[in-house]
Amino acid sequence: MHDMDHRLLSALRDCGSDARVAAAARGLSRAGEHAALWLAAGLAGAAVDRERRGTWLRATALTAAAHLASMGVKRVVRRPRPGGGPGTEPLVRTAGRHSFPSSHATSAAAATVAYGALSPLGARVVPPLAAAMCVSRMVVGVHYPSDVAAGAALGAVTARVGSAWMNGGRTHG
Repeated sequence: MHDMDHRLLSALRDCGSDARVAAAARGLSRAGEHAALWLAAGLAGAAVDRERRGTWLRATALTAAAHLASMGVKRVVRRPRPGGGPGTEPLVRTAGRHSFPSSHATSAAAATVAYGALSPLGARVVPPLAAAMCVSRMVVGVHYPSDVAAGAALGAVTARVGSAWMNGGRTHG
């Protein structure tokens, strides 16, 4: 697993040598810092969809809770971030030294599950944007693929487990 993680990271990190790819990856990484993009999206949903404002706010809270859970796991696991050698310097600064799981992937997956359940537009727009954000973390060289996969799983599970609460006690499919 370790070798595969390094090979995949190296291949994705090489994509960052294209200035356009690097710029897009940096932008996505910045937008996802501290789950900012996803929290803003949830608050926008609450502002626009007044009938389901409470549901949108709970979905936003689930996204934040998933992000916080990933930060807690990072403090326990304490896996160092990749890089450090020549040619492997990250393309962005990070808020912390630990990489497992990816908090960007956690909040992106939580938003995908939570917001996708609330809006047809969200179900179409959020998943590809979330996937791009997940990939961006490897392109900028701050996460291994296993960090991203674990983060996405944590976010999806957190949102799914909280879906009954999000929907005010009602479950959907």
